[in-house]
This record gives sequence, structure tokens and C-alpha cells, in this order.
Amino acid sequence: MRLIGACLFLLLPLLPFAAYAGAQKYEPLSASVQASLQKAVSDKRPPSSSFANPIEAADWIEAMSVRLARRIHNQEYRLELLRAVHYEAKRAGLDPQLVLGLMQVESGFRKYAVSSAGARGYMQVMPFWIKVIGRPDDNLFNLRTNLRYGCTILRHYLDIERGDLYRALGRYNGSLGQPDYPNAVRAAWHNQWNYTPQPKQ
Repeated sequence: MRLIGACLFLLLPLLPFAAYAGAQKYEPLSASVQASLQKAVSDKRPPSSSFANPIEAADWIEAMSVRLARRIHNQEYRLELLRAVHYEAKRAGLDPQLVLGLMQVESGFRKYAVSSAGARGYMQVMPFWIKVIGRPDDNLFNLRTNLRYGCTILRHYLDIERGDLYRALGRYNGSLGQPDYPNAVRAAWHNQWNYTPQPKQ
């Protein structure tokens, strides 16, 4: 099993369109948790910048856009996606580069990806979530909807696991306790999407 994980770690950068999608598993939620998730997903405040300042925004978007260009060729859409990823990740208290790593592993950045288990979109969200959260009309192929659900769900699993990212990623993929998926996401995160801010002049 360790050998498989190590090989996946080494091959991941060479497989930009490979997907490792699993499926979040339905778990009964308390009324309070369900209400909290519904509030998190339903907040429709107009998107605002999640960057500290315009220079930080320009630096991050430029760095990420270069890396994403071979997967998403349309520059306008690529920039829209990156702004949305940064906003939704920060909104959920997540590292945007972690979310990009998860998207690479889950869907290979394919907007309309559907797994064998029925998970949908960039972050491979299972359709049962729209019923659990009480928003049956939500479209999981919509860019912002998919990111909002995916980031909210990962944040939920991190809270359940008290900040243990390894276990939270296992829950997200429906493979809790197995190393391959968390290792693959971490490999993508650190090898492909690692980012160090430019020093201030």
C-alpha cells in the first residue's frame, strides 16, 4: 500500500487530467449541524475580494494562472475560476492552494466531471448534499455553487476531525483511514500549487 502511495505521489505531476474521485458518504446530521451547513451554503452576499490588497491579488492570480493554463486554456474563465477558488476557500477558512490540489485530484479541473458514484463538478460533490442542506434546486455544475459546497463540506469534515487534515480528506473522499487519497491531495498541493508570496519592496 505504501509503494502504491509513493508511486502515485511521483506520477501525479505527470497526470494533469487524472481524477481520483471517490464519494463523500452520507452521515446523519444533527439539526444544529444541518442548520449551520445550510446557513454556510445559503449566504448569498455579493462576492468581495478575499485578498488583502490588489498587489497580493495580482501576484497570486498570476502565479496560479501560469500553472493552470495547460488545464484550462481560456484565460478569462481561468481567472474567474481562480478568484472564485480563493474567495470560497478563504471564506471557509481553507488554504486556497489546498483546494486547488483537491480539485486536481478529484476532477482534473473538469467542470462537468461525474464519478462512478455520481459525485459532480470540480470538487466532486455528492448530490445528496443538496437534499441534506435543504437546497434541492442548486446546480452542482455551477462554478460558485460547486466550490461553495466543496469548501463548506471540507470545512465540516475538518471540524469533525478537530483539524486533522489527513482524516478530513479521507472523509471527503469516502476513504477514511486509507492513505492514498490524502497523500495524493497533499502531493498536488505541495508539488503543484505551493505558493510563497512575493517579498514587499
